[in-house]
Amino acid sequence: MHNAPTSTRTTLNRRELLLASAAGAAVLTLGGLPATARGAAPVVLPPLPWAEGALAPVISANTISFHYGKHHQGYVTNLNKLTAGTPFADQSLEQIVRATAGKADQAAIFNNAAQVWNHTFYWQSLRPNGGGEPPAALKAKMEASFGSVAACREELSKAATSQFGSGWAWLVADGDALKVVKTGNAETPLTGAMRPLVTIDVWEHAYYLDYQNRRADYVAAVLDKLINWEFALQNLG
Repeated sequence: MHNAPTSTRTTLNRRELLLASAAGAAVLTLGGLPATARGAAPVVLPPLPWAEGALAPVISANTISFHYGKHHQGYVTNLNKLTAGTPFADQSLEQIVRATAGKADQAAIFNNAAQVWNHTFYWQSLRPNGGGEPPAALKAKMEASFGSVAACREELSKAATSQFGSGWAWLVADGDALKVVKTGNAETPLTGAMRPLVTIDVWEHAYYLDYQNRRADYVAAVLDKLINWEFALQNLG
């Protein structure tokens, strides 16, 4: 690289600048999610909020590569195929999720749309050097609702480890109180009255390459080292 011509180095710098600009635009949030995840169809795969290897060793770059590049991308691709030529093609991702929730004849569209939304929210729920002490305002809410931050974490851990099969564990705001809920498969609090704050993905593809069947170890590591309490506070408003 040190012997590369000046023109090559300039091209690389421009690419880096463009990538950084795209990522910066994508993390401008509206209700916690990047604008690219919420805009009108076709739905696009938003950039990750951090580099693929940034969560290692808790979650490896290999896991992120498959989880984001294959699974998340697959939901985006399938959703756009399913909605092409339908009234959903001109709707935002959130509108599609809400419009198809609970409708058996729209189950395929809902499953893919909700999984796009859930995964985008999950990436934002994680950050390098996360975990630790929540911001003061969020900590106060946790203490009021659960008695302590440790009790809130324990409830999240229980929800994540006890969810049978694939699904999600969520910290949500229900009016003035915080609660922990779990959902199966593609289900999401987005379709109800509760406001999601952070989530933990417990589909096997989220952790199996790194932890095999040790879901509890994955959940504990996420809560200890990756959970993004600042994102939760942002969503709390």
